[in-house]
Amino acid sequence: MTTLYDRIGKAYDRTRSADPDLVEQMVDLLDIQDDGRYLDIGCGTGNYTVALSRRGGNWIGIDPSEEMLDKARQRSTDIDWRVGHVEATGLDDRSMDGIVGSLTIHHWPDLPNAFAELARILRPEGRLVLFTSTPEQMKGYWLGHYFPQMMADSMERMPSLDAVEMAMQAAGLSLVKLEPYEVLPELQDHFLYCGKHMPEMYLDPDIRAGISSFSTLALQSEVVKGLETLEQDLKSGRIWEIIPAYVHELGDYLFLQAKHTPS
Repeated sequence: MTTLYDRIGKAYDRTRSADPDLVEQMVDLLDIQDDGRYLDIGCGTGNYTVALSRRGGNWIGIDPSEEMLDKARQRSTDIDWRVGHVEATGLDDRSMDGIVGSLTIHHWPDLPNAFAELARILRPEGRLVLFTSTPEQMKGYWLGHYFPQMMADSMERMPSLDAVEMAMQAAGLSLVKLEPYEVLPELQDHFLYCGKHMPEMYLDPDIRAGISSFSTLALQSEVVKGLETLEQDLKSGRIWEIIPAYVHELGDYLFLQAKHTPS
């Protein structure tokens, strides 16, 4: 079956790379040990898997997209790359010391089964670290001014924090830490809100091609119209009157750290 990321995989690495600041936060939250076993679930082309593996541990990368994994295999032969799904990893019970998932949770069709599977393969006290956003955070993206339907559809696909916490708890995972993340101007991974401080980035078709909301979810008629308006507002300077209205205190994205605490 062709996945969403099979369709965008060909251009994905032109604009997506492991951001050093995000890597450092993942390393800290995972507490990577040299002799530990770790999984990157929804690893894509392996940008973060490779960066994290350089900090220690033995790593597996699982993704449903053959297109993405082909690129990952070219990037590193030291990592065990496997086709798979979050609900059925094929890994042994209690075999992982840590699991990381970056901007992947909105592609999980069944949160309870996904977290139950991750809890199954995590060792007691093993850590799960997710980097994601919530619908509440996404309401604060100024992209909604130019692409309202795209953002509404993107928010609908994104599980709420309450839904995530409930599914975690049911699986025996205890949420330990929540850390809001604000997009920085020097961000190197060009995901959805990468242009928070540099709106001209969205005029670049390569940037949009690496963002699933633009490349596969949005109505192209809305994208064309939104880009025309955005370009006009950049030229007139009006954009800098619009953006401040979208400032909020929730952060743009979120790190979640959970531990497996089986009863």
